[in-house]
Amino acid sequence: MRLIFMGTPDFAVPTLVELAARGHEIAAVYTRAPKPAKRGMELQMTPVEREARQLGLAVLTPTTLKDEAAQTVFRAHNADAAVVVAYGLILPKPILDAPRLGCFNVHASLLPRWRGAAPIHRAIMAGDAETGVTIMKMDEGLDTGAIANADCVPITPDMTTGDLHDVLARRGAELMARSLAELERGTLEVKPQPAAGVTYAAKIANAETRIDWAKPWDEVHNHIRGLSPFPCAWFELGGARVRALRSSKGEGKGVPGTALDDRLTIACASGAVRLTQVQRAGKQPMSAEEFLRGTPVKPGTVFA
Repeated sequence: MRLIFMGTPDFAVPTLVELAARGHEIAAVYTRAPKPAKRGMELQMTPVEREARQLGLAVLTPTTLKDEAAQTVFRAHNADAAVVVAYGLILPKPILDAPRLGCFNVHASLLPRWRGAAPIHRAIMAGDAETGVTIMKMDEGLDTGAIANADCVPITPDMTTGDLHDVLARRGAELMARSLAELERGTLEVKPQPAAGVTYAAKIANAETRIDWAKPWDEVHNHIRGLSPFPCAWFELGGARVRALRSSKGEGKGVPGTALDDRLTIACASGAVRLTQVQRAGKQPMSAEEFLRGTPVKPGTVFA
C-alpha cells in the first residue's frame, strides 16, 4: 500500500524498517524537527529521520498540522493509510480523514489501560504483570480509537522500562505489519474500546523521580525499574546525587533509607531493595560492585 509514516523516537524505528522491508510504498515520513543537543548544541535529527534518510525516504518536519497549508501537503500524498508511532504532534480531523483507509497507531499498552504519554513507565511503576501493544484506528480522542489488534507481553519481576521498550517496539512493528496486510485484504476488523478499565499514563514529572525509601520495598523496586533508563530514579548519598538503574528484592529490615549491609541493600518501610546497577553524575552506569570499590558503604549509612 501507499503509506505515510509518522514517528519520532527509537520506539518508532522498528515499525518503519518493517514496513519498508514488507514492500510498502512510503510516500513520506513525518517526524519532529531537529533539536539542539549535547555539548555543542548541534541540531540532532530524530531517530526516525536518521533511519528514513538511510532508506532514501522523503522526510517532512512540520511544527504543526493544524494549518491549511500543512493539511494540503498531507492530502497530496494520496496515501492509502497513515501509520503513527509516538509521533508527538496532535493529528487534527482533516489529517485523520485524509488517508483513504484511515490512520493507524501503535500504542505501547493494552488499551484502554494506560492511555497517554508514558504507558511503559506507568505499567512497570504500577507493578503490572503484563502489558502489550495495541493497533488502534485513530480518532480525535486521546488514545480512544477502535482496536484492530493487540498482543500481550509479560512483565518479568526485574524488567526495566528500557527492557520492555525494546520488546514492545519489535512486537509493535510485527503487529502493525500484520494489521496492514489484513487492511489491504479487506479483512481487518476494528472494535470499540471497552468502557471499563480506562487508566491514564501521565508524562513523568521531575518531582516524582526521587526515591522515597518510606514506601514498601516492592513500590520502591517498581519505581526504580519503571524510571530506568530515563528519566531515572535517584537518591542522595553523602550529598551527591546517584541514579538507581536496576534493583532486586533485598533481605532484612531496618529504618527506611539505611544500608543493611555493605552490598547496597537499603531498608524500606517494609522489606528492602538491593541496588544492582547505579550511576554517578557524569559517569557511565556501573554495577553495584564497581560502585562500591570507589564508594564503600557501611551498614547504617543513610540514603537520602
